[in-house]
Amino acid sequence: MKKIFSKQLLSWFDVHGRKNLPWQVDRDAYKIWVSEIMLQQTRVETVIPYYANFMQYFPTVKKLATANIDEVLHLWTGLGYYARARNLHEAAKKICERHDGKFPKNIDDVMALPGIGRSTAAAILALSFDQAHAILDGNVKRVLARYFAVQGWPGKRDVELQLWQHADALLPPQRFAEYTQAMMDLGATLCTRSNPSCSICPVQGSCEANVQQRQSELPTPKPSK
Repeated sequence: MKKIFSKQLLSWFDVHGRKNLPWQVDRDAYKIWVSEIMLQQTRVETVIPYYANFMQYFPTVKKLATANIDEVLHLWTGLGYYARARNLHEAAKKICERHDGKFPKNIDDVMALPGIGRSTAAAILALSFDQAHAILDGNVKRVLARYFAVQGWPGKRDVELQLWQHADALLPPQRFAEYTQAMMDLGATLCTRSNPSCSICPVQGSCEANVQQRQSELPTPKPSK
């Protein structure tokens, strides 16, 4: 199943995947980091103009680290979730202090930075340096919950751990950057929250939710209080 999933997904990505987003041009870790933080809770179309403006003012991590927080927050106006901007600024300062202004390549060092959890750290390292790390953002949780018909709300610790196990198991032997982007694209463009495009999904034949016609049930919704 592992080999089939990654092979089908990468073949689909080669034809249909997103490859020309502004932060994909040169796989610079700083640019990818900024984009990943901006993309949390925010759609790609919304992020692109903010990202372009942000990079114009802060083209390097050192420029961001030495900026006034008010400047950073001003450029963030309209994106919401302003703690992201504050954490980005703090993390930039720590990168300069601890890593001589170079984005760290060790996942523990990345996770030690403010505002970066396991999945975000994995995404940055996979996309920037082609490292073998699985991701588990909201879109990927939905893909895996459907593909393996995982019961339970993904916000629960035991369910999340189960999804992490599946994510790790599906990693291909190579092309980690492309595979990571493919997983993101699959969840964002086909395996959507409502009305998923199962008929054109590259892994529809082995997706348990599709086979059982349970797409609308999975992932399990958050329990009401």
